[in-house]
Amino acid sequence: MHPIRRILVAVKEPGAITLPAVAKAARIAQACGAHLELFHALKASIWANTPDAYEEAVRDLYKTQHHHYVQRLERVAARLRVHGLKVTTAVEYDYPAYDAIIRRALHINADLIVARRHCGRSAISSLLRLTDWELLRHSPVPVLLVKRQGPYRHPNVLAAVDPSRAHSKPAQLDGEILSAAGQLTASLRGRLHVVHAYAPVVIGSSMKSISASAAARLDQVASADARKEFDRLLEGSTIPQTRRHLVADEPAAAINRLARRMPADIVVMGALSRRGLKRLIIGNTAESLLDEMPCDVLIVKPDQFVCRVPLECNGPRFLARAS
Repeated sequence: MHPIRRILVAVKEPGAITLPAVAKAARIAQACGAHLELFHALKASIWANTPDAYEEAVRDLYKTQHHHYVQRLERVAARLRVHGLKVTTAVEYDYPAYDAIIRRALHINADLIVARRHCGRSAISSLLRLTDWELLRHSPVPVLLVKRQGPYRHPNVLAAVDPSRAHSKPAQLDGEILSAAGQLTASLRGRLHVVHAYAPVVIGSSMKSISASAAARLDQVASADARKEFDRLLEGSTIPQTRRHLVADEPAAAINRLARRMPADIVVMGALSRRGLKRLIIGNTAESLLDEMPCDVLIVKPDQFVCRVPLECNGPRFLARAS
């Protein structure tokens, strides 16, 4: 992960009483000496094909609404600038929201995106959570999804790695995970833990005749191999043994359980954004954990991740002509 010099905060409700994503992004920006941008995307799909006869009226409405949200963001920014933070604001008509956030992050060369995780069980909440999923899948920029209200105070950071490179995971992704986790830990003066969860040996029905001693031997071999890979990954690291967790369990269950037991404030994971049948078969540990995790989640991508988000804004065509 690149040094954090510029952070984009996706502010979904600028007028909300509490803005935990803004507060946590500000804490990180202060610790890293980073620039902060507060960004809000206004949905423009309704006006994307406005007839020429109505352009002037819609443009006036656009200006009024745009000014309203800029003022709201500026009020938030003013409170942060009092503490010496460098803060800018931006409001754009663009959709879908996750593409708009990614486009803006790429435009300002952001090193980190911070967004509040949508919660709730309603149909609207489900649609909003879809924005979170798509943001994680498509963003080449690391994304910190904020789930907790409280501030970061010497946080416990848990880096979830997979040196066995299961499911053809790129080798350098673990390096990206450790780099991001280490940077956050150092900046926020926290404590870094690392977990590697490897699948235990399971004896199926076709192998019931295998002896208990042979099964134990297979389990020992799997454990030894996992330990060797884990130690090789962390070779030269200053992370103490007490914070290196090797667990024989499915990754989603092991990471969730450890995050609760620590308890973790931030879990750092990698994602590949698989597609099609391969994604359905293999699944995605990051996705299966996002709702269950009791803490904030930082998702990073491998260096060779290809961003498929179009760079052109989806705002109304008459605004593009006016600009």
